[in-house]
Amino acid sequence: MNLPCHLSLLSIGVLLAACSSTTPAPPSGLLAPPQWQGPATTIALPQENWWQQFSSPNLDRLIEQARRNSFDLGAAAARVRQAQASAVIAGAPLLPELKFGLDASRQRLLHGNGFDQLDASSRERTSTSFATRLSASYEVDFWGGKVAARDSALFSLDASRFDRQTVELTLLSGVANSYLQGLALSEQVRIARLNLSNAEDVLQLVETRYQSGSATALELAQQRSLVAGQQRQVPLFEQQLREARITLATLLGEPVQALPAFDEPLTGLNWPAIGSGVPSDLLSRRPDIASAEARLAAAQADVQVARAAMLPSLTLGADLGSGADTFAQILRSPYYTLSAGLAAPIFNNGRLRAERDKARAEQQELLENYRGSIVAGFADVEKALNGISGVDQQRQAQDQEVVQARIAFDLSERRYQAGAETLLTVLETQRTLYQAQDQQVQLRLARLQGSVALYKALGGGWQVAAEQ
Repeated sequence: MNLPCHLSLLSIGVLLAACSSTTPAPPSGLLAPPQWQGPATTIALPQENWWQQFSSPNLDRLIEQARRNSFDLGAAAARVRQAQASAVIAGAPLLPELKFGLDASRQRLLHGNGFDQLDASSRERTSTSFATRLSASYEVDFWGGKVAARDSALFSLDASRFDRQTVELTLLSGVANSYLQGLALSEQVRIARLNLSNAEDVLQLVETRYQSGSATALELAQQRSLVAGQQRQVPLFEQQLREARITLATLLGEPVQALPAFDEPLTGLNWPAIGSGVPSDLLSRRPDIASAEARLAAAQADVQVARAAMLPSLTLGADLGSGADTFAQILRSPYYTLSAGLAAPIFNNGRLRAERDKARAEQQELLENYRGSIVAGFADVEKALNGISGVDQQRQAQDQEVVQARIAFDLSERRYQAGAETLLTVLETQRTLYQAQDQQVQLRLARLQGSVALYKALGGGWQVAAEQ
C-alpha cells in the first residue's frame, strides 16, 4: 500500500467523524396540561428585565449590583468556562493529532569495543545524530463513540449555561424578595411606632381621668399593659428589619454597612400584570428544565460512548521524518512511516459491560429527574397563580377593614374622653386598628412577592433559543 492510499484512508476516517450527527435530546414522556387551573390570561409573557415592572429605581440598582458582585453568579460563570474547555477536550479526538519533534543525540564509548546496540564503536568512539519528525495519529470513529463523547460534553456545556441562568434567576428573585421584605418591615416599624404613640396618648388620658377619680385602677393597668405590648413590637420589627438587610447584603456580595437605607414606601411599588401563557410554553422558558433535559441528552450520549468502547478500534498513523549526522544535513534524508493498528477487547472481567450498564442507569436517573423538574415547574406556576388570586380577593376587604377600624378608634377615643364610652371599647378598637394595619402591610407584601414568585416560576423571561 502506498502513501496516497494511506492518506486517503485517514481522510475517510476524518470525514466519517465530521459527518456524524449529534445525539438528539430524548423526550420526557409527559404531556403538558392544556391550561392552568386558574383563569386564562391574554397578557404577554414576562420579559427578561422583569424587575423593572415594579417601578422601583432602588430595586433596579440593587438588581444590577447583584448581577455584578454576586459570588454565586461568579462561580456559576466559572463552571461554564470549565464546561467550555471540557467540550474542546472531548472534541479534539475527532481530528488527527499532529506532533512535531526535533531530536539531537551524542553518544561516546568510554572504553571497550562496544556492542550491537551502540552507535559508537571502538573504531568510531563518538556518534552524533540529528533527527526531525512530523507524526499524525487518528483513531477511526466507526462506532460513533468519539462523536458521542463530544456530544455529551456539548450537552453538559448547555446544562452549565442553563444552570448559570438558574442561579441568576434565583439570585435576582431573592434580591427582590429581600428588598420587598425590608420595605414591609420598615412600614411595620412605622405603624408600630404610630400605634405606640396613640396608645401613649390614650394612657395619658387615662392617667388624667384616674387622678381625677373618673377612671379605675383596672382601666389604668389595662392601658399600661397595652402600651407595654406596643413597646415590645417596635424592637421586634426593628430586629427583623436588620436581619432582612443582612440577607440582602449577602446576596449583593457586600457587608451590610454598605447597604443604603430602605427609604422607599411599600405603597409606591406596583405589582405588574403578568401573563402565564399555557403550560407547554414553560418547557422552553425554565432554565432548570432545560438543564435537566441537556443532562439527560448527555447521559444518552454517554451510553453510546460506553457501547463503542466494547467494540474494536482502528488507529492510523503516519510519520514524516529526516535525520543526519550533522545538523546542516538534517533535511537531506527524508523518510515516511505508515502504520495501522486494530485492537479489540477480549477479556476485562465484565468491566466494559458494567460501564455500559452504569451509563444506562444514570440515563434512567436523569430521565426521572427531568420528569420531576417538569412537574415541579408546573406546580410552581400553579402555586404562584393561586397565591396571587387568593391575596387579590383579600386585599379589597382588608383595605375597607383598615378604614372602618380607623373610624371606630377615633370615635371611641372621643367618646371615652367625653365620658360616654368605657376604656374597654377604646382598647378593643386600638387592637383592631393595629391588627388591620399590620395585616394590610402583610397582604401587600404577599401580593408583591407573589408577582416575584410568578416571574421566577415562568423563567423570568428566559428562553432556550435566546440563551443558546
